[in-house]
Amino acid sequence: MRVISLSVDGIFQAAQRGLYDWIADQDADIICLQDLRALEPELDNDIFHPEGYFAYFFDSGVKHYNGVAIYTRYQPKALIYGLGFSSGVDMEGRYLQIDFERYSIGTLLAPSAVNPAESQEVKIQFFDDFQALLHKITRKRRNYIFCGNWNMAHTRKDVENWARNEDQSGFLGHEQQWMNQLFRQLGYADAFRLAVPDAGEYSWWPSGEVGVADGWRVDHQVISEGLIKKVEYAAMYKTKTFSSHLPVIVDYDIDDLEGMY
Repeated sequence: MRVISLSVDGIFQAAQRGLYDWIADQDADIICLQDLRALEPELDNDIFHPEGYFAYFFDSGVKHYNGVAIYTRYQPKALIYGLGFSSGVDMEGRYLQIDFERYSIGTLLAPSAVNPAESQEVKIQFFDDFQALLHKITRKRRNYIFCGNWNMAHTRKDVENWARNEDQSGFLGHEQQWMNQLFRQLGYADAFRLAVPDAGEYSWWPSGEVGVADGWRVDHQVISEGLIKKVEYAAMYKTKTFSSHLPVIVDYDIDDLEGMY
């Protein structure tokens, strides 16, 4: 099973850059997009509904602001819109999940908190609530893949020139600690790092110029413990760029999509 995740910096711009032509050649089973910056009614053109896929969108209700999408070759049993946090901060980002018999795949756009201090408070609350949810669902007999732009890097090898970025949102001490807890205490894993353990692989460039300087790896496919031994291959697509982020591609050893439907 091939899963692709990409934060597009606006779906119209990405489409103009050839995203959907590229998607047609990937033979992916699930494609998760983030940061659409479009409302669902604006996406009724055929280009945004690739042949052979069911398409699902969750916009922000505000034009030109966030939004996520999932394309799937198999019709899910259920859809979940949002994370349902009692604090309400999940709506500061966006989350959409498709459920199959034993698998759930989510597309996540986390708050970035690049603005004033109050934004950082929202981001902290978001990930505190998310951690509580992840801890709760570890007891379920279900496999999870959380794809998306987490707006957060884990270790120094995930940030180019990390020393000058330690005071930047996305690589603050408490954010690194949160990811340590996610992977070391809650039992989740970074699918890309399982297949590509070396440093020097980045998925996002804050300058918008891909590959130029100060790359970050903030785009992740986080998987539950039952999928750790299922990761076969992972890569970032670098030949052509569709946004300031690179597509994250992971192949899982799930034959014939066992248990998906």
